[in-house]
Amino acid sequence: MQLNHLHLHVAAVEDAAAFYTRHFGFRRHVVQDDGTLFLRDEAGLDLALAAGPADNFPPWAHFGFRLRDAQAVDDLFSELDKAGVTIREPLTHEPDFVWFRCADPDGHLIEVYWEP
Repeated sequence: MQLNHLHLHVAAVEDAAAFYTRHFGFRRHVVQDDGTLFLRDEAGLDLALAAGPADNFPPWAHFGFRLRDAQAVDDLFSELDKAGVTIREPLTHEPDFVWFRCADPDGHLIEVYWEP
C-alpha cells in the first residue's frame, strides 16, 4: 500500500502548479470539470490543486519529499533559496538525517529530507 494522492486548496491554481512543476518535478496530468488540476510525479503521487480558501492546518502540519541522497537535499535547498522560496527551517545536516522545511506559495509546509 502506498500513499498516492494529496489534495490542497490554493489561492491560484496556476501559481501553485508552477511551483510544484518547477521545484518538485511534477507534471500536469488532468483537469477535472470543477477546475481541480492534478499534477503527477515520477513515483505516481497525484497532487490535486483546487481553488479555494486556505487549508486550516495546524502550524506543525506538513508533508515531505524524501530525496535520493544528502547532495540532492543540498541542491534543492540552494535552488529554492535562490528562487526566493520561503525557508521555514534551515538546512540541517545530522549524521543520519539531512533536512529543511519550506513553504509553497500558499504557506503549506513542506519538509525535504534524506535519511539512509
